[in-house]
Amino acid sequence: METTRLIIVAVGGQGNLLASKVLGEAALLSSVPVRMSEIHGMAQRGGVVESAIIFGDAESTIISDGEADILVGFEPSETLRALNKCNSETTVITSLAPLPPFTVAIGRGTYPELERIQTLLKEKTKQLIAFDAVELATKAGNMMSVNIVLLGALIQTGILPIPKENLEKAIRTKTKAAFVETNLKAFQSGFNAAVNG
Repeated sequence: METTRLIIVAVGGQGNLLASKVLGEAALLSSVPVRMSEIHGMAQRGGVVESAIIFGDAESTIISDGEADILVGFEPSETLRALNKCNSETTVITSLAPLPPFTVAIGRGTYPELERIQTLLKEKTKQLIAFDAVELATKAGNMMSVNIVLLGALIQTGILPIPKENLEKAIRTKTKAAFVETNLKAFQSGFNAAVNG
């Protein structure tokens, strides 16, 4: 089976690890071999959390610079920071809702302009799907469902050999019962946003 390499980047608390678990479960339901690894920066202090997920035949979970087939970013500046993992054939999916680091809040840093981020991502990659995932998650009933919104966009691209219904099954089994319905709505809204975007 052909190998597909996915990098997910987020700020601590955005649900990167849950998204990875849901994707992993959906891959297993789809009989797709999957391997995962995670890097936790200072996640509890709003630092970066990065997941590497490899679908198909692979010996390692390491995704070197220029090797990612897909980059999913929950936060625009973190997506830009991970651009080195991409190549001219990479598809990038990112939320456009910024979560500026504390250095910006205390005046010791500057947050890049969203238009500039999108321009840089477009220049280096094959496809950019960018929208405000926080807004869609909030409309679905839970602003914390940004991760599930972005999974919807990811599945819509068809790059991963995972049917939509298996991802929905994984949402039912891997997310808390109280959030299943809002997560399913969030998933559908991300799926629709990728169609329209």
